[in-house]
Amino acid sequence: MPDLVGAVWRKSTYSAVNGCVEIAFLDGLVAVRDSKDRQGQTLIFTPVEWRAFIDGVRDGQFDLS
Repeated sequence: MPDLVGAVWRKSTYSAVNGCVEIAFLDGLVAVRDSKDRQGQTLIFTPVEWRAFIDGVRDGQFDLS
């Protein structure tokens, strides 16, 4: 598990006041957490995994319709 103490967390400007996910770019990794539970679990992705996820979002692979 990478050290997250100095991580700079970012949240989308589209995020509602009640919370969203936050991401932090670390040394060669991307961390993701729930902004409503900042002490909860953090998911860690490699750049390749993160790019695959972002590409899937853009391609509509996760649309619920």
